[in-house]
Order: sequence, then C-alpha cells, then structure tokens
Amino acid sequence: MFEGSGKPFSGFSVDDIDKAREFYGQLLGMRVTEDEGLLFLHLADDTAVLVYPKDNHEPASFTVLNFPVSDVERAVDELTAAGVRMERYPDFTADEKGIVREEGGPVIAWFKDPAGNVLSVLEPM
Repeated sequence: MFEGSGKPFSGFSVDDIDKAREFYGQLLGMRVTEDEGLLFLHLADDTAVLVYPKDNHEPASFTVLNFPVSDVERAVDELTAAGVRMERYPDFTADEKGIVREEGGPVIAWFKDPAGNVLSVLEPM
C-alpha cells in the first residue's frame, strides 16, 4: 500500500516556531534544521520529527516525544536548572522533583515545550 512512498515521519504543531527552535535546539541540545518555516528535530537515529507552526495551535494532551535517558533524576535536575517545570498528573504519584517511580512502569518525568506540548524523560525498562 505505501511502498515507494518514502520514510514515514511524525509531527506536531507549535504556536511559535522561533521559541520551538530555541527550546529544542539550545535548551534540549537537539539537532534542529529548518526548511521554509518548518523545523525538523533530528532524533538519535537521525529520524526527523516535523514541527510546524499553526495559528490556532492547541497543545497535545498526550506525550508527543519521549526522551530515553540513563538517569531521569539527573535529567530532571538539568531541565529544572534550565528553567523547565516538571508536570504532575493526578493519576501518578510523583516525588518532590516530579519523578514517577511506579511499580511495573518506567521511571519517568513529564514536562512541556513552550507551546504546551507534553514531553518526557524516562529510563528504558
């Protein structure tokens, strides 16, 4: 059905492409490229995620990107030091740093990009 149609990719919208470029490129240290007003976030395997501007943007109510890290606590400390606020959700019990360590699930912490989209850092299980 999709043979020959190219490599699939994911994307999400933001309300301010300049803030997104700064957040993902400078604060998170991702490789970010731009083409005609669209951003491409390059993941570790060089898969690209499209970030596009949308005037009537509404933040995703789910996690749009998960960042696997070897130490969530260290990642949370670095994000917090950079001014990022960890999110807390009523269905999960988080510690004072916003890290969730529930049995049967990954060690995880959620935060938002400047457009309000939900992201996470997590330790692979």
